[in-house]
Amino acid sequence: MSLPDTITENGKTHIIDALPKQQVAGISGLQIFELMKDGKLPAPPMMIHSNIRIKEFEHGRAVFTGVPEKQFLNPLGTVHGGWISTLIDTALSCAVHTCLEPGEFYTTTSLTVNMVRPLKPGSGEVTCEGRIVHRGSRLATSEGELRDANGKLIAHGAVSCMIFPNPAASSPNG
Repeated sequence: MSLPDTITENGKTHIIDALPKQQVAGISGLQIFELMKDGKLPAPPMMIHSNIRIKEFEHGRAVFTGVPEKQFLNPLGTVHGGWISTLIDTALSCAVHTCLEPGEFYTTTSLTVNMVRPLKPGSGEVTCEGRIVHRGSRLATSEGELRDANGKLIAHGAVSCMIFPNPAASSPNG
């Protein structure tokens, strides 16, 4: 399935692509989210493909929503754990992202997901909130929960993220 180059939501057109490393080298992680929300930086292709959207964010906290649809089913007819894990990884690692200083990038090094009940297609929008637990110079951790529209816990998890310099910050060619 190929993705379009842009998507329009709430009257704003968003480019779908990876972040331009040179362009974001001098801005904070929180500023990156503000620019993505305004459509001035691209939306990550994985989020679009997985039907995951940014709901809100602030320093140390990120909230994402998703709608579990038929294409995310496992063979038994419930939503695949990989989709649930993707939503949890997105929210929790982006909570870390909101704490990055200009010139810093990160990558998830560890993801733990505990699913406490099945998620069924057609159950409506689910929400995942990630909160920073620790932010060191090279490692950050975050925790959070995935809840259904009624606030019922579906899964909870934790991530560890390695923090490293943006390669484009030290190289003129990125």
